[in-house]
Amino acid sequence: MTRQVVLDTETTGLSPATGDRLVEIGCVELVNHLPSGKTFHVYLNPQRSMPEEAFRVHGLSDDFLADKPLFSAVATDFRSFIEDATLIIHNAPFDMGFLNAELTNLGQPKLTNEVIDTVMLARERHPGARVSLDALCKHYGIDTSRRTLHGALLDSEILAEVYLELIGGRQAGLALVAENRISGAEGIASMVAAVRRPVPLPSRVSAEAKLAHDALIASMGADALWNEYAEAS
Repeated sequence: MTRQVVLDTETTGLSPATGDRLVEIGCVELVNHLPSGKTFHVYLNPQRSMPEEAFRVHGLSDDFLADKPLFSAVATDFRSFIEDATLIIHNAPFDMGFLNAELTNLGQPKLTNEVIDTVMLARERHPGARVSLDALCKHYGIDTSRRTLHGALLDSEILAEVYLELIGGRQAGLALVAENRISGAEGIASMVAAVRRPVPLPSRVSAEAKLAHDALIASMGADALWNEYAEAS
C-alpha cells in the first residue's frame, strides 16, 4: 500500500525567519494515489497580528483566529496523521520551512518525510509553462470555482487532482482503482468519483491541425478507403 499526504498551509507572511507564523494546515490522505476520505484540518492562532497582504490572500482575520488553538496544541495530532507518509506539496520549501520552524520552536525534531514538490514535477512535465496551481488547474480542466480565496484544505483537495494528472491522469487513476478492486479494497465507488473531472479533457489537437486533417480527407475523394472505414465505425 502506498500512503501519501497532500499538504498545504496558510501563513501570516512569507518567512518564519521574520516572525511569520502558520495559521492553517490542511491535509488529504491518498492511498495508492487515490483519496481515502481521511483529512486533517486546523486553524491556528499565530499569536501576532495578521498583515493586510496576507489577509487578502486567505481571508483569515485576527478576530477569526483569536480562539483557535496554538500550534503546540495540535503538533502531536498533526505528526500522527502524516506519520511516515510521502508528502505532496506545491512549492514544498515554503510549507516545510514553516512547519519545521514551528516544530523547532517547540524543541521538536524537524520532519524527515520524503517530499514530492509538485512545482518541480510540473516543470519536468511541462517545460517552460506556468506551474502555479491555478495555471495547472486550467491546463488540466480542473474546476476551481470554489477557490475564491486560498484555503489549506481546499487547496490540498485541488492539488490532489493536479498531482493525479501529473503522474498520468485519469487513466492511471482508474488503473489503480482496478488494482484495489482486485485486492478487495472497499469504497471503490467513492474513489472513482474522486478522480472524475468535472469538465472534459482539453483537446490536444490544434485548430490548424484539424483544418489540415479535414482538407487532406476531402482531397481523397468519395471513394477513398478512409471514408469506408469512417462509415463502418
